[in-house]
Amino acid sequence: MDKSDLGYSRAPVGRLWNKLSKTRRKLTDRLNALVTGKNVIDPPLLENLEEILFTSDIGVEVAQQLIEGLTQKVEKKSLSKPGQLKAILKEEMVSLLEAGQEDLSAFTIKDTTSNILHVVMFVGVNGVGKTTTIAKMAHYFQAREQKIMLVAADTFRAAAIEQLQIWGERIGAEVINQKRGADPAAVVFDALSAAKSRKIDRVFIDTAGRLHTKSNLMKELKKIQKVAGQQVSGAPQQVTLIIDATTGQNAIAQAQVFAESLGVTDIILTKLDGTAKGGAVIGIFQKLRIPISFICTGEGLEDFEIFNPRKFIEAIFD
Repeated sequence: MDKSDLGYSRAPVGRLWNKLSKTRRKLTDRLNALVTGKNVIDPPLLENLEEILFTSDIGVEVAQQLIEGLTQKVEKKSLSKPGQLKAILKEEMVSLLEAGQEDLSAFTIKDTTSNILHVVMFVGVNGVGKTTTIAKMAHYFQAREQKIMLVAADTFRAAAIEQLQIWGERIGAEVINQKRGADPAAVVFDALSAAKSRKIDRVFIDTAGRLHTKSNLMKELKKIQKVAGQQVSGAPQQVTLIIDATTGQNAIAQAQVFAESLGVTDIILTKLDGTAKGGAVIGIFQKLRIPISFICTGEGLEDFEIFNPRKFIEAIFD
């Protein structure tokens, strides 16, 4: 498949560049100030650069890895001028993010040769924008002529059911729900039964983000997975973790719990427009090694796009 089909475009970053202005100011404004007037790359400069990377929420390990790479280039004389640092850093970051991101087709383009219903189970703690992100993703695939069904499996909060219903009405997608307190797995069972009979392309399952204990939540989510697999072979094909980018490096511990318990297939990052912590994308991916499928950069339905590593990195550099 041509990567252009997946959003891999060399086109100007445009709107994304504007949306990531807070992250860009935190990273590249200080990087520019660091190299201005400098003629050599010496240890103090590299130490200051490492601090800039770390405080830009890229993470300790990634910052050290990048600095080690730059140090080796300086020692080998392939890097000598401070003015070259930005371009080299940019390429190193792109390489870090592209590793493991080669094939997004499973997450973005439905296999038209298969009649198997594609089921996506969305997980994440409350407050990350899960329900809104589900609506954005539904809208994205509706625009690509796919028939979507939304499932309100977060029966713990009445507001979650109502919010999904409102979004369903707004975008014209059917929402399957039951009363508050119903068994989430039973809701999913009924929804998938209906989806098969109605020739739905994709089913998006909204799940709870917080119960009384973490073990209760994971038990509930695993039950949903099991029931989905009983209704549709191989389902859910995606377990998509929603992460709030404003939490920066703190999102890693949260993500690890879901990943270890549920086998997360991909990550969607939200609220990138409202934070200076966009650099955390690099650290999160490097630590978890889970593909980032989409990013959200605003409240609108259109503020949702396939994650393109090069486009993203170019948008956080000036």
